[in-house]
Amino acid sequence: MISLLPPSSSFALKEWATACLLLKEGRQIMIIRKGGIDKEDKDFTSELSVDSEFLLFPTYEHQNESLIKNEFHSDLSDTIEENDVPGLINLSAFAKITHKFEVNSTEVLNRVSNFHLWNESYTDKRITWKPSKPAVVALLRVYPLIQPQALPILPEYGRCKSIVDLGQDVPMGELEPAIQDTEYRSICEKIEGLIKN
Repeated sequence: MISLLPPSSSFALKEWATACLLLKEGRQIMIIRKGGIDKEDKDFTSELSVDSEFLLFPTYEHQNESLIKNEFHSDLSDTIEENDVPGLINLSAFAKITHKFEVNSTEVLNRVSNFHLWNESYTDKRITWKPSKPAVVALLRVYPLIQPQALPILPEYGRCKSIVDLGQDVPMGELEPAIQDTEYRSICEKIEGLIKN
């Protein structure tokens, strides 16, 4: 079933390239975030609300093999090999947040470990950094672009900002989700049950 989506998007969410790959391929639907490091970005998680929409902007500089599970190390290597054109960013998926949860403990994040690539070192870092603020788990309905778009990396895309205004509309066309409706709802229900129980 083809979903009704905007014809283009001019905003993108920065995320590890390995996570973007898994999201685009339907092998993961979850991201785990806290506020960014950039001064203007410290509370960006408040902007990540249900129904927020954006392209996925793969990043490479913070990816760390020691923070992901062993079975995803080859995916990490693949993303590094694919990042072979200096000065260009490849946008290949659009996403919409369908669920958002605030999580205050590593224990809760570890309950949903089977649904993401990160290991306990990563989830512990997310919880213990700025411990007074909860981590945000967002579930994304992801739509691979039929025609990925390569854009030049502009200086304003830099720094540790999480939401990027691309300064131009990226056309998307008619897209189908990486995971079909019934399966996606089932995964969301499982994750929600593990987080809330």
